[in-house]
Amino acid sequence: MVYPSIRDWLFSVKTFAAAMLALYIGLALELPRPYWAMASVYIVSNPFVGATRSKALYRVFGTAIGAAGAILVVPPFVESPYLFSVVVALWTGTLLYLAISERTARSYVFLLAGYTLPMIALPSVTNPGGVFDLAITRTEEITLGIVCASIVGGAVFPSRLAPTIIERTDTWFRDAAFYSTETLSGRIAGSAISAARQRLAATINGLELLLSQLAYDHTRPDILARAHELRGRMQLLLPLMSALADPLIALYNSGRHSWPDGLEALLADVIEWFNAPLPAASLGYHPDPSADALRARIAAMQPPPAAMASWDGALLSSALWRLKQVVNVWQDCRTLRIIITREEGSWRPRFRHWRLGGTERYFDRGIMLFSTGSAVGAIILACSLWISSGWADGAGAVTLAAIACCFFAALDEPAPMVFKFFTSAAASVVFAGIYLFAVLPHVHDFPMLVIIFAAPFIFAGTLIPRPQFNLAAMLVAVNTATFISIQNAYDADFLVFVNSNLAGLAGLLYAFLWTRVTRPFGAELAAARLLRSSWADVALTASTRPIDDPRNLAARMLDRLMQLIPRLAATDDHRHPSIESFRDLRIAFNALDLRRLTRKLGGEVPAAIDHVLEGVREHFETCVDQRVRQPVPAGLMASIDTAVARVTAQGLANAGAPGATSQTSARLLRDALHALVGLRLSLFPATLTTPTPPEPETAA
Repeated sequence: MVYPSIRDWLFSVKTFAAAMLALYIGLALELPRPYWAMASVYIVSNPFVGATRSKALYRVFGTAIGAAGAILVVPPFVESPYLFSVVVALWTGTLLYLAISERTARSYVFLLAGYTLPMIALPSVTNPGGVFDLAITRTEEITLGIVCASIVGGAVFPSRLAPTIIERTDTWFRDAAFYSTETLSGRIAGSAISAARQRLAATINGLELLLSQLAYDHTRPDILARAHELRGRMQLLLPLMSALADPLIALYNSGRHSWPDGLEALLADVIEWFNAPLPAASLGYHPDPSADALRARIAAMQPPPAAMASWDGALLSSALWRLKQVVNVWQDCRTLRIIITREEGSWRPRFRHWRLGGTERYFDRGIMLFSTGSAVGAIILACSLWISSGWADGAGAVTLAAIACCFFAALDEPAPMVFKFFTSAAASVVFAGIYLFAVLPHVHDFPMLVIIFAAPFIFAGTLIPRPQFNLAAMLVAVNTATFISIQNAYDADFLVFVNSNLAGLAGLLYAFLWTRVTRPFGAELAAARLLRSSWADVALTASTRPIDDPRNLAARMLDRLMQLIPRLAATDDHRHPSIESFRDLRIAFNALDLRRLTRKLGGEVPAAIDHVLEGVREHFETCVDQRVRQPVPAGLMASIDTAVARVTAQGLANAGAPGATSQTSARLLRDALHALVGLRLSLFPATLTTPTPPEPETAA
């Protein structure tokens, strides 16, 4: 068992102090529900100042929007209960959709606005004239808790978010070094490397939210920009390393389980450099002599044009070109890591590519609409049951059902988390009942109240910073504070307590059953949809259809891959979907490169490349239509081999021509050759051997 650290205890004591301060002020100001101020402290508190501030700011905005919506909705619709239910559900669903469309901390604004309206509007149906006062006081109580949490968290031993981000990146560096070592050693399959691949993708995804909170942590804008640049480079390493693996394995197999001369030593030195500690910092630019030496050796091993006419020469050229890209990206990551840690220095990116610069992210709009539609349906049905039954406390059931559906709508399988919400609320009801009827009758002043609250709330607070206990501990603290319902005067009624809290538990149980029935699919459905969407984009890259912005298309595909990898279980199968998905991405990137190059090449090469792209498009469109990955047509291999032969033949023909034009043409042909080799290895990974020469064309 891992006991709470000093940092956990400090966070818990600070949070408890802020909660008691909010409760005291709420009681002093005679707010109707001062316990909401106390509960709000536990909702927004985070071990890090930046995260607390961002969450607090967005919670204030979201609460204000939801309260304003309740004021607008209740008076005109309260006399039509079923229409009122639909309006409330549509409001919540619309804001929920906006929340899951925003993957930064700003999503909290929409989430809060979505479920704050039913929290205020539903209890107001019996007294619609009081909705304005209820909205104002609810906003005041929540804002009071937020202000107390922000002040105490920022003034008393503040903990910055930046060191945690550095710790996350250090973990990523260790996993990346292991992943790269395995890949450069020729091992691309296995449970260990697959698990490392999942951890790398999960770390990259998690950094997106943390970086959106970093701006509230007094971080300089230039350091924040470098942090975003680092995350972008971290995304690139996985597909680049994957693209390097196939030509290395093909070279090893074609050489009868041996590397070409000099390559083994080069790879060993690259592995050593990947595992080397970061160099000592120096003011200004951070040079890396080891990376410069590796690039020089890679350039020296580049085969001449005549050698690239053979398959082994083409493989070696492709492997060296991709190895240089990997070295450049890794150097960028190391340099950015130094700048972020020491907050000094400048950056000159080593890895440059025409596809870089896209900002588009991938969203599965179909799943998002289904998730929000499920929440809307849950609210409408719950309201209908409440209206038809005439249950006086039914508003509490519908409210907690709506909150539970909103909280976990973005998950692939929300039912287990909703059930955890239910069990946490049930535990809170028990704790609250013990306090309310056995302890509080003997409390006659606020200091004594603080003393009796200290032990359980401080203990629960130590669990909030720990990911495995975060949700349960936070829910127990928030629900217990809410269910006790501290007021200025003790006025507990057992029947009222039981009825109101059983309503909340009934709403959570209803939400669990609803999500279990309507969303039983889990990660498998999400992964399958991501795969089909990826195939559609691969077909687009190989088609003649116009692409608005290839850089955004590349960014969208890479972002989708980072979402897909954590959904795929670790395995030792070299045909596992995670490895095949990397190959799909490489096929798309190579197709984009070929589309760009055909406009600049002459002779017979463009026609041969177009024939290859047409075959790639047809294959992936078939995969999309059949909804399952199909075998690659054997004729596509022959088309690629023909295109490779024509590229190398034209390269040999141009090799003797002097001048800058010839050098440009040679570079373009080499890039086309690398893209074709990458296509062949990605489409036919089981045939990483010498290709069959194309049959000579006969005269018509």
